[in-house]
Parts: sequence; C-alpha cells; structure tokens
Amino acid sequence: MTEGVLVLAATPIGNMGDASARLAQALGEAEIIAAEDTRRLRRLCASLGVELSGRVISFHEHNEAARVSDLVSALVEGSSVLVVTDAGMPSVSDPGYRLVAAATAAGVRVSALPGPSAVLMALAVSGLPVDRFCFEGFLPRKAGERHAALAALAGERRTMVFFEAPHRLAVSLAAMAEVFGAERPAAVCRELTKTYEEVVRGGLEELASWAIEGARGEIVVVVGGAAGPALDLDAGVALVRERVAAGERLKDACGAVSASTGLSKKALYDASVR
Repeated sequence: MTEGVLVLAATPIGNMGDASARLAQALGEAEIIAAEDTRRLRRLCASLGVELSGRVISFHEHNEAARVSDLVSALVEGSSVLVVTDAGMPSVSDPGYRLVAAATAAGVRVSALPGPSAVLMALAVSGLPVDRFCFEGFLPRKAGERHAALAALAGERRTMVFFEAPHRLAVSLAAMAEVFGAERPAAVCRELTKTYEEVVRGGLEELASWAIEGARGEIVVVVGGAAGPALDLDAGVALVRERVAAGERLKDACGAVSASTGLSKKALYDASVR
C-alpha cells in the first residue's frame, strides 16, 4: 500500500501571481482536495491553468469536525489529501488544525507547501520589531470579552498580530488604545498584495480616529509589545498592597499591577504572600 500524505497548501492572499509552481502541480496531482470554498478553488485553478483530476470536497469551519474521520481513513488507506483555504496557510485562523492533529495521531505524514502569509507580510512591512511576535487571531466581538482578552495581553512584550473585520476595526483599535495606551505604536495593513494595498502606521489612538471613517478589505493589525517592566518587584508589591488596602482582592490586585507594569502576576502574588 502506498503511503498517504496530508499536505497543507498556502494559496495567494490577493495577488494570483503569488501562486507557486509547486501549488499548481499539487492541485493537478492530488487525489483528494479539501477546499474551504470549492468555487474559489475552481477559480484559482482556472487562473493557474490547472485541470483538477482528484476528488474535490468542501472543508470549512462548519463541517471540518465531521469531515476529519473520512479524510484520515483515506490517508491511512494511502490517498494523498491536499488542503487549501480561501487565502494563506490552512490551520492558521482557518480550517485544518483538527485534521492535522488527527492525521498525526494516526501516524500519517503531514507536510506543507509554503507560500503567501498575511501574518508574516504584515509583520515585515509594519516597521515594528519582528524578532519575537505572537499571533492572536480575531478579538472577541463582545465588548467585555474583548477588553478581558486585551487586558491579558497588556504586559505582552512581543509584537502582536491580529486579524480584524473592517466594520469592527475602529472599535477594536479604540479598545487597544484604552488598554495598551494611546501612544502604543501599531500598523493597520489592509488589502495586502492587492491593487489598493495600504499600510497606516501610528499610535493606537491616532489609528482608531483614522479608522472611524471606515476601512475596507482584509485587515491585519500589528501592535508593538509592551516596554520592559518600569518597576522592580518590590515596587510592584507595594502597588499591590495599596490596592488590597483599598479593598481589592489580592489575586485581582496582582493581575491589575501585572497588566500595567509587565511584571509577572505569579511573582507579584508569591512576593505579596511572603
């Protein structure tokens, strides 16, 4: 029996000229193609002059869990499965993770065809430090959950990358300005690789004001990390004690001081208890 292989294939994030020769070859040779949108897949193949010979199935966020078992069975039996999403690398804020996890658990070989990435391109053009970064995907839609998610990142020292929808951009940037600080440097990157590609850089408050007028297209937000702790641990513990004396719970006080200073919440708690 031939060995099945699962291949995650990166597709263009806007400009079809970014499609690789390997992608075109893989599309033409794959026995099974799991596509987030089968119509987009066929348009991609038409633009590349590729004729599909394999079986095409839909594979998106609403049916991914149900499809995994059948796809893993096909892989175990020796079939090749190519996964493509609408843009960029599958499993990065797109379908694919569950299938990769199940395939590796079944002993199936997993590979990838590298290519366009909105995350990496936005980082590269942002003008912000790229030696260390983290990808946070989309922020929660509800205000309370969004604020909590941002508060947990207030002390994050790595550059942060977010995806955002155009109609929520201004609100999200304003929330970031409130939690991270108005002057925290950031870049809004939209329509990357497309005709109207635009990168707007500035402080979070400034960008939030700019976004009120409305921004269209696919958007990536890159935010600079927090500066190093401005206080030493003893000074941080003193702030915690002030908050506790004012009636705040120790755990909550440690969390608040950690978020505002970048000091470790655990270190603050342990030192405060001591």
